[in-house]
Amino acid sequence: MNDLHTWLSQQHHGLRTFRTFQQKLETLGRDDPAQRGLCRLLSGLVGSYVEAFDEAPLPVELADGAYHRLLALVASIDLNADADRRLADINRVAESRLWQ
Repeated sequence: MNDLHTWLSQQHHGLRTFRTFQQKLETLGRDDPAQRGLCRLLSGLVGSYVEAFDEAPLPVELADGAYHRLLALVASIDLNADADRRLADINRVAESRLWQ
């Protein structure tokens, strides 16, 4: 997740970044099957955000907030943690929202 966080931290908060992030998650899930579930949860979270605002005006404040929430969420995930921590990470992703 460190590589994804580093990449994400260098991007703009626009929808293109979120779409590209989904592609990167797909690649990670394919290349590292142990991360597939977490990648799918994150991709679904990002996908719902993209779908909600695709073709619609996206207020800068909302885009910036969603970007920073995603960045913080990705930073909080430890792929090398023990099973309890991994489950906590998965549950945190599952209950997360990028916007309200």
